[in-house]
Amino acid sequence: MAGVMPNIISLPYGKSPPLHLQTTSWRHLLKLMARLPGTRIEPTAQATQRNDELYLRTVIQFVRPHYNSQTWRTIVWFTIDQDGERSNSRRSSNPGAHVEKLPHSYSQMKLPALLRDGADSPLSKTYTIPSTYSVPHPVLPISFPNLTLYLQAALDESRRYFNDSTSGMRKFAKMLEYCYPDEFDSGAGTRERSRMTGLFKKVIGRGGKSSKKGRGGNEETYDLVTPFVPDEWG
Repeated sequence: MAGVMPNIISLPYGKSPPLHLQTTSWRHLLKLMARLPGTRIEPTAQATQRNDELYLRTVIQFVRPHYNSQTWRTIVWFTIDQDGERSNSRRSSNPGAHVEKLPHSYSQMKLPALLRDGADSPLSKTYTIPSTYSVPHPVLPISFPNLTLYLQAALDESRRYFNDSTSGMRKFAKMLEYCYPDEFDSGAGTRERSRMTGLFKKVIGRGGKSSKKGRGGNEETYDLVTPFVPDEWG
């Protein structure tokens, strides 16, 4: 489906299905979103009536169509943090314990088909990004370039736990190594990853509050990043 990526992607609060985007790979997702400064995710007008800061919850999923396929796709699912989960997830002393659980908002809706099985399988790997001191949930609205920094910072943090078998935090890095070994091996070095995390810390919580808005030729099409269509996977 061809078309121009919208400048504003509205995210509702409550029982609505999650926003979902797909790309051919994790690297493709980050590179493309970084090239879309004019696009941002923001809460709907109804959601902003809550008069609270609204935080973005993100679930990463790698999927493939069948057991013999060597090609994985990257799907990211977005919802707004719900009142009932804030005290548990955002201030947890053990964030690694939450990476296997979908955010609370998913219990309020009919789950998308690709998330209904819950546990990982040979066809699907899922990681819920937890809130940590270094990488807290970002405040909405957030631009695509800042969201790119957040996603990369979450991966960088997971990499730091890669050899710690006692922590669930390493799951994201393990998923990337399994599904996209070339991207995992060719990832940025320690110094570069530290720089990316530092950049994220400078922008987190400020998304959309600056008077400057992304401008320019935001002409990327939906054949590069598209709302995911479950029917493609039977």
